[in-house]
Amino acid sequence: MLDHVETLECTLCGATYDPDQVIYTCPEHDGVAGILDVVYDYDVIHDRFDAPLDGDIRSQWKYRAFLPVDTEATPVTLDEGGTDLLDAPRLGAELGVDVSVKNDGRNPTGCFKDRATSVAVTKARHAGRDVITCASTGNAAASLAGYAARAGLDCRIFVPESAPEGKLVQPRVYGADVLAVAGSYDEAYDLSLEVTNSYGWYNRNAAINPFQIEGKRTVGHELAEQTQDSIPDWVVFSMGDGCTIAGCWKGLREFAELGYVDDTPKMLGVQPEGASAIHDAFHGHDEVDDVADTLADAVAVGRPRNTLKACRALEESGGTALTVTDEDILAAETLLGRTEGIYAEPAGAAPIAGIRQARERGIISPDESVVAVVTGIGLKDTAGAERAVGDVTRIEPTLDDVANQYGTAEDEMEPSL
Repeated sequence: MLDHVETLECTLCGATYDPDQVIYTCPEHDGVAGILDVVYDYDVIHDRFDAPLDGDIRSQWKYRAFLPVDTEATPVTLDEGGTDLLDAPRLGAELGVDVSVKNDGRNPTGCFKDRATSVAVTKARHAGRDVITCASTGNAAASLAGYAARAGLDCRIFVPESAPEGKLVQPRVYGADVLAVAGSYDEAYDLSLEVTNSYGWYNRNAAINPFQIEGKRTVGHELAEQTQDSIPDWVVFSMGDGCTIAGCWKGLREFAELGYVDDTPKMLGVQPEGASAIHDAFHGHDEVDDVADTLADAVAVGRPRNTLKACRALEESGGTALTVTDEDILAAETLLGRTEGIYAEPAGAAPIAGIRQARERGIISPDESVVAVVTGIGLKDTAGAERAVGDVTRIEPTLDDVANQYGTAEDEMEPSL
């Protein structure tokens, strides 16, 4: 039973479609332009949602009443979501603002995408599909492969040949077929759509599968619950395809409109200078470069498919978007690590670089509060981190070589009183 989902609505023309069918985009528009939005009956959801908002969040399925899955479907889950919101006083002192970190790199496969994948694989299995696919720069590949293994489904993934090798080991361990496409992420993405149409595999691509963003919005529900006594002024995300920040905003807005919390934060979207299409569209730039060139591979998207939803989230929340350099991102990665002990991949550290720039530009005031969402663990891309930290210091196995680095043991000891 899917009685809490009213329809799938085209974001461009308003055409509606039966949410029980497998459909990705509105056929009234060329390509994948007709992105669909899931429209809910919130009276049904409100009546059905009876979990206490007490901060005890074991997984995102605490919010099952909000998720677009059949009430009779058994969730495919690895206990994704329920990530802690951590105070970050040392980081905040460096940035000159009150900062907390939502560390979604602690999800089961090491990234935020597990929230969406759990919903996608649940939908695929309930629909009786045996094969599930997606295009990915690495994180979605690992996430989908892990959940497909959990569900007993075959998984076939298309990645650009430039994807970090470390990210491509993980899905293969989960048993997925990983096909490295001789081209960009966008070319791998287009090929995955062709394959979906030809073979009938279930497509997890978050930018077009309308149910993917719905799993991602649970981070908004969690943040609303975790901050209900003190809603932050800003929530900061890196942006690739645009569906992550849009999903979070939808979740935050829902809890406010249902009266579970009193207010909503502003959204700040951060993109690398080399992959800035959503930023450029939001600020009305006439020319948008559709070639992505950034070390932050998880957001290296030249042609975002969810630009419209992302821009709506920024505008509706009263937020904005900015860009940062790859050097800014690497500096932010080490800053987050050395101040708070959180190891983020480049895309996960980009929000920290964005907060720094927003403070410098006066977008974020020193008396405001900020939540940075880290979307992936640093172990996903150690090559980027190596660029930031340099080589290991090599010494001989002697005490003298240690003394050459730090002085003698007597120098280190405090004088007696």
